[in-house]
Amino acid sequence: MSRQSARVLGAAVGLAAVCGVAVAHGGSLRNASSQGLAVPTWLFLSTGGAVVGASFLLASFVTDRAFVASVDSWRHGLSAPRRLLAWAGRAVGVAGLAVVVAAGYLGPDDSLRNAAIMLVWVGWWAAFAMTTYLVGNAWPAVDPFRTLTRPLAGALAGRDVDLSPGRAAWASTAFLLALVWFEVVSPLADDAPLLAAAALGYLALAAAGVLAVGHRQWFERVDPLARLFRMYGSVAPVQRTDDALALRLPGMRLTDDVVATNGGVAFVVAVLWGTTFDGFVGTPAWASLARAAVAAGVPPALLYPAALAVGFLAFHRLYWWAARAAKRTGPTFTDTGRIARRFAPSLLAIAAGYHLAHYLTYALSLSPALVGALANPLNPPVARTLVLPAWLSGVGIAAVLLGHLLAIWVAHATAYDELPGRLQAIRSQYALTAAMVFYTMTSLWIIGQPAGEPPFL
Repeated sequence: MSRQSARVLGAAVGLAAVCGVAVAHGGSLRNASSQGLAVPTWLFLSTGGAVVGASFLLASFVTDRAFVASVDSWRHGLSAPRRLLAWAGRAVGVAGLAVVVAAGYLGPDDSLRNAAIMLVWVGWWAAFAMTTYLVGNAWPAVDPFRTLTRPLAGALAGRDVDLSPGRAAWASTAFLLALVWFEVVSPLADDAPLLAAAALGYLALAAAGVLAVGHRQWFERVDPLARLFRMYGSVAPVQRTDDALALRLPGMRLTDDVVATNGGVAFVVAVLWGTTFDGFVGTPAWASLARAAVAAGVPPALLYPAALAVGFLAFHRLYWWAARAAKRTGPTFTDTGRIARRFAPSLLAIAAGYHLAHYLTYALSLSPALVGALANPLNPPVARTLVLPAWLSGVGIAAVLLGHLLAIWVAHATAYDELPGRLQAIRSQYALTAAMVFYTMTSLWIIGQPAGEPPFL
């Protein structure tokens, strides 16, 4: 490993050690927003799997390449004051970070009244993250860490840093898995001063990363949050072009070369598995499994990192099995790596659908507490939450199914773009559709479970 690579990985490990703040939302907030499902489990599981399978059969009848290409390539230019929006986004991002730090140290201890906790978990990771795949990715402008480290770019002008895109993507993957682990095991969702300290630590280590590899390369290749929102933003209808904005049909950006390296494939799988794991550890099945493992002699401290790693490897191997099977059933001279990279973006539609299902009721139920906390960050009123109707749980099911249906179309369009024969394109999707059915059943099963506190934390 080169000295420069060692510096990048060192910065990555250091950043991962404090940036669990990025996606944590557990603790008392998890209990405050829990909601049961009003649909029988057997019904929505069987229906979900059947819908995905049937959608593949229907898509396979669409064999007109010109029509498929016209759907994927349709776009409409949008006029927008990009410079003004960029400056406004930077101001909002820096102000938000200031609120997190100030309220973290000076705000009340009650999680539901603390502006730092509510802004990060509800306002940012739930609500803002939804906008990245429902509207468009504004994180490059809003990102306060990118804004505050920008002056360092001037000190590094002309510096040539050779950073492999593949290694950078693998580093981002390791970052993301570390963030998911901290989300589950850390007390940051209940400890506002610790949250503020972690935010400042993230800023310091982002600065170290910028000094190591440069501002542009850090935020475009290494930083996991920037990569995560960029991947989610690929699902959105509003896309950035070189000099403007463009409106596309939702998810059609995913038919382009969004993933360029095998490390990028791993990152996409980590996005999908990370959100799944976050929901899985709150189910009664995980509680029973964890207690049985500890009773058998497994140290509690190893439970969550081991389950996270094993689940990621399982999802990762399943996807690569589908890619290899696609090459065989095609058949095609296109190598397996190329197939894996082209089809990987379709998984982002699944991840976005599950994120929406996982966080929609969470954000809605806690929205009054968020507004109250931000209205007076240092002395907020008594927190209120919304009691949501039971039928709203059906929206989560619909979000998962719509995400999978969009993924089916993206895979179908990608196959027709990548493979020359119609029969090749259809056959190449067999294994990937089977994997998607598995992902669908897993996601829907988790949504149907009653929420609970993960044990041994």
